[in-house]
Amino acid sequence: MVATLNLHLARYLATVVDEGHFGRAARRLHVSGSALSKQVRTLEDKLGVELVDRSAHPVVPTEAGRLFLAEAREALAAADRALAAVAAHRRAGAGVLRLGFMTATTGAHTRRILERMRQEVPDVSVQLVHLPWSAQADAVRDRTVDACLVGPPILDAAGVRLDLVRHETLVVALSAGHRLAHRSSVGLADLDDEVHITDDRADPRWVRWWAHDPRPSGRPVRYGASAHTVDEMLEVVASGVAIAITGGYVGGSHRHPGIVFLPVVDAHPCPISLCSRVDDTSPAVEALRQAVDADRTASDR
Repeated sequence: MVATLNLHLARYLATVVDEGHFGRAARRLHVSGSALSKQVRTLEDKLGVELVDRSAHPVVPTEAGRLFLAEAREALAAADRALAAVAAHRRAGAGVLRLGFMTATTGAHTRRILERMRQEVPDVSVQLVHLPWSAQADAVRDRTVDACLVGPPILDAAGVRLDLVRHETLVVALSAGHRLAHRSSVGLADLDDEVHITDDRADPRWVRWWAHDPRPSGRPVRYGASAHTVDEMLEVVASGVAIAITGGYVGGSHRHPGIVFLPVVDAHPCPISLCSRVDDTSPAVEALRQAVDADRTASDR
């Protein structure tokens, strides 16, 4: 009898391996640890092999588990895309557009763009969806959102189009007691000896883009504490253990008594763009693209 792939069980196994721990995986999946262990054992019994090494800490896949997951993850991703495609179709029929955003990018520009869009498609309602810093384009591709306001860098632009919304000034976030805090602006050379915040969950290329690594001076950039959200970043900076180069929109929307934001005069441009799927020609997304173009044209005058 040929075994068939149970996506539910495959997802349980993938989560255990990703977390390296049955207890953490169970909490993520909202099941009990014993139930999760039983489900993984059921999958192993169906396949006739052990898939994880339960004696290892953290839990790791066996060779058979690695082979299985290499293919099963593709099936899980395809299933997720199929479900997302149906959900997007249902939202379109209900007149709903899901717009992803990074923290602090929903400012006056965004409000103007949405107002312009509503003039063209008044029956469409907009749901704002907060997304992690470096995952915006993926959320558009997998249809978690219909479009997204993204900041650079876009590491994989396959299947998406980018419509420029505006350019943002880059600033450095410093603790209020920092040696440079009294300045009105800084250059990258002023920051060469500083420890920069990193993000251990993000692609290293994304981290390096924001830190301006490599530097014009050729000096290596030093990294320290990790932060995954703007709020975490601000708390790390306020503690004085690291600095962060970020978009000017962060300084404009996040006030913190322990932090100053200074323009970085020789930083590279920071475009904020509307990211949407190339093949999406729905009236709502088309109206959103046109609104972005109209707002940018009006701002350039």
